[in-house]
Amino acid sequence: MTDCRAVATLCHQANTSISMTRIIGIDPGSRRTGYGVIDVVGSKISYVTSGIIRLPEGALPERLKIIFDGVSQIIGQYQPQEMGIEEVFVATNAGSALKLGQARGAAIVAGVQAQLPVGEYSARSVKKSVVGTGAADKTQVQMMIVQMLKLSQSPAEDAADALAVAICHAHSRRTNQALASSGVKGYARGRLK
Repeated sequence: MTDCRAVATLCHQANTSISMTRIIGIDPGSRRTGYGVIDVVGSKISYVTSGIIRLPEGALPERLKIIFDGVSQIIGQYQPQEMGIEEVFVATNAGSALKLGQARGAAIVAGVQAQLPVGEYSARSVKKSVVGTGAADKTQVQMMIVQMLKLSQSPAEDAADALAVAICHAHSRRTNQALASSGVKGYARGRLK
């Protein structure tokens, strides 16, 4: 009887680990917002789509609506279950940082409205997750995205960054699941709780 339970447990764990999760990554911007969609099955990551929501010149509120509508449309079309988005970095120009924060907010609201859990990641964390160093440049990120997702050509910078955010979210998600299954409640500042 014990052997049957052990086999049933292993089968359940195997079925749980092979379920597919679709993740959308967003690289927000007030002029161009990149998006990337990946599928994750266990530790395997595969490319679904990516692109850029290009924003016309004009008033910021109108551009924010385009971001919201564009991200909402992509979510509706590709049906991701989770969302990752890059955090605002401290820019030298406060006005640019505020606009970036508002663009980010429009994308987050689109995800939350679709009831997606949203993970937020620093640019440094995203680069480290994909390239192995937080100081990587955009060319290195693009090159690793091509290799990791087995793409025939390099996506545009903003799309590659969005795919990197989605991959970072997948890696973070896998780590959180492993911690949760081991009874750890979470971690902060490099320490387990």
